[in-house]
Amino acid sequence: MSCMSVKDLEKVQAILEASGQDYRVELEDGKIIVMGPSDIVSSEITVLLSSLLAIWVYPRRLGRVFDSSGGFILPNRDLKAPDVSFVRAARLKTTPRYFGDLVPDLVVEIKSQSDRIKSLEDKVKLFLSLGSLVGLLIDPDRQTVNLYRANAEPIILRDKQELTIPELLPGWSIKINEIWPPVFTDEESSDCL
Repeated sequence: MSCMSVKDLEKVQAILEASGQDYRVELEDGKIIVMGPSDIVSSEITVLLSSLLAIWVYPRRLGRVFDSSGGFILPNRDLKAPDVSFVRAARLKTTPRYFGDLVPDLVVEIKSQSDRIKSLEDKVKLFLSLGSLVGLLIDPDRQTVNLYRANAEPIILRDKQELTIPELLPGWSIKINEIWPPVFTDEESSDCL
């Protein structure tokens, strides 16, 4: 079988969409990888982190924040879509109506129920090897955030520890527990309107 290209992947996506299938696809080493939807804990963490980033990034015009639907064509010709990503404004002055043809500055992978940590870690490390400055691997099961930088050991953050990324987001910080889905009290979750 010959290697698949981004154009081949677009055809597969069109077929999936036309049949009403909710799958994300990536291209890795010439092979199309089909991924199912995330569990809702992972999805909620994606929304929370994306929101916290966007609230900081857009008013300061620092760059662009993307969710898991945003695909990037990498220098090795893979097409990957991190769960959350950020690209500095100087590197992406306008957003193309296509995949990004660059490596994001920040990539975030969020472990779903069916994911294996090793494969997510490999994906983060791939992005770092291709030029990303910072990678995050979020594990809701352990409630940890692993912070990766090229040529450095990962830092594991928990609970009320602060996450900062000064090389990309000067002044931005969040406590790790801000990205976990909230637990509502009986009072908060009453059906009274």
